[in-house]
Amino acid sequence: MSTLSATSLWRDRRFRTFWSAQGVSEFGDRITELALPLIAVTMLNASPSQVGFLTAAVWAPNLASLFIGTWVDHRRDKRPLMIAADLARTILLLSLPVAYWLDLLTLGQLYVIAILTGIAGVVFGTAYASFFVRLVGRDQFLEANSKLSATRSISFMGGPAVGGLLMQWLTAPVAILVDALSFVFSAFRISRLDVTPGEADETPEPLLTRARAGMRYLLKHPYLRRSLACSTTVNFFNLMGMALLVLFASRDLGLSAGTIGLAFGIGSSGGLLGAVAAAPLSRIIGAGRLIAAGAVVFPGAMALVLLAQGPQWVRAAALAAGMFIATFAVMCYDIPNNSMQAAVTHDYMRSRVSGAYSSINYGIRPLGAVVGGLLGTWIGVRPTLLVSAAGGLLAVLWLIGSPNIRTHRLDGLEPPEF
Repeated sequence: MSTLSATSLWRDRRFRTFWSAQGVSEFGDRITELALPLIAVTMLNASPSQVGFLTAAVWAPNLASLFIGTWVDHRRDKRPLMIAADLARTILLLSLPVAYWLDLLTLGQLYVIAILTGIAGVVFGTAYASFFVRLVGRDQFLEANSKLSATRSISFMGGPAVGGLLMQWLTAPVAILVDALSFVFSAFRISRLDVTPGEADETPEPLLTRARAGMRYLLKHPYLRRSLACSTTVNFFNLMGMALLVLFASRDLGLSAGTIGLAFGIGSSGGLLGAVAAAPLSRIIGAGRLIAAGAVVFPGAMALVLLAQGPQWVRAAALAAGMFIATFAVMCYDIPNNSMQAAVTHDYMRSRVSGAYSSINYGIRPLGAVVGGLLGTWIGVRPTLLVSAAGGLLAVLWLIGSPNIRTHRLDGLEPPEF
């Protein structure tokens, strides 16, 4: 990253506006991610399988990402879609504290809200894939992703800790109000952005035909197909464990909501360090090798949580340590991987390819969460976390012999012809 490039983004008003919108929204999301399973576990007495189904509901809308992304590609200006998605999530989340105050809160409502907010998130994410490349220049992809990921890491540090305290003081449903308001702020900030719309996909083919073209492009792409296989394997096994992590911390480790939030917050500081270190590490060891290293360390790190024994502070420290190493590694994986994807994808295919990628990569997460929940009920939560950590290590095998792992610098990458 050159000094000129870094300075240009720090001084770029448009990027700062979007950056602030994402930062506040990410902070609110961390509260909801902790609050939803805690509501299920502590207020509605959910079983491990029910918690697994709730996590699956959060990610299930990604199965439709291919079709949503294809529909988004047909819209020239993606910004109104992002604003609408933020406002929809605001309204949905506000229904939780209302139901709580009226004594109508049910597990079914949690499932519905998880699915509908997930759909809105997919609309936002697929629109963002095209919006991002209009917001920053190609030579700033790695830098912009590093800055956005650093903010996301800070949200993982502060969000769970503040969220845990808010849940103890105000109850979990009321704490979700913070996330609802964060989406209002995000919609307002994005509405103030002046970003030139990109090219729309104006082909006359039906949506299904265009969706198939996006999936074919993804699966034939020499870079994207290997990246997809690696990410999908990591996500399947990771969600097996993450679906049960809050339950494990609460019931097996005996930690309170505030302690869990604090441990998550401290552990997530590894993500901030990883976001800062990803760009220089990419230059030193190569982007492809850093991606491979992240794919190994990320799933294996959470095995540290299984070693937690002894006094409460030791159990909390083990949880925080596992999170620290895992979040550092996932940033070293995500930042160069996302930047590589942006560099090797043709402009006219971005939203539908992003949708196709998410349909598989994120679409596998509900299956991982359900398998984790069922496995947790069958063999126990602790053994399931071990299976999650061990299975995730297999993901790096997809990168062996790929052009991804051989890529050192991203500057000269162009979308390949195939």
